[in-house]
Amino acid sequence: MGHRLSKIVTRTGDGGETGLADGSRTPKDSARIRALGEVDELNSTLGVLLAEELPEAVRDALTAIQHDLFDLGGGLAIPGADPVRDEQVAGLEQRIEEWNAPLAPLKEFILPGGTRTASLAHLARTVCRRAERALVALGRAEPVPASSRRYLNRLSDLLFVLGRVLNREAGRPDVLWRSRRATR
Repeated sequence: MGHRLSKIVTRTGDGGETGLADGSRTPKDSARIRALGEVDELNSTLGVLLAEELPEAVRDALTAIQHDLFDLGGGLAIPGADPVRDEQVAGLEQRIEEWNAPLAPLKEFILPGGTRTASLAHLARTVCRRAERALVALGRAEPVPASSRRYLNRLSDLLFVLGRVLNREAGRPDVLWRSRRATR
């Protein structure tokens, strides 16, 4: 890998195409590259969240998720690859249950907000949903592993719960949505 990235400027994409890991080329605006880009943006968004002060367990979980997302993106660069294992999806489900257990049940919708870290978790959630939609769109044209779609779906749920967890850790309540009809 060290020699592979020694040359950054290649000019091979100047014509609007990019190379996939299998050696094939595809337009930069293809559904595959769009999905890959959305997953990359999600990973970068998690990097911004990780730049904040976080509980160590959260930091460890998000770092592991970044590695999973890099694997998922790498799989998108190889048509037909299936880099996400069912165990990874199950791990997200287990963490959701663990993190959600001490939280009060929701009786109202909540708004993204509260602390900066909670807001960043919600931002990552929305980027994750966009990545999931891009993967679904790709799946309309080409086969996409169901495990990758499930992973992104569970990850967005985890990031929602994480926003609540981070507010709770900081002693801040959830920001409850109030219908305009109810406030008039």
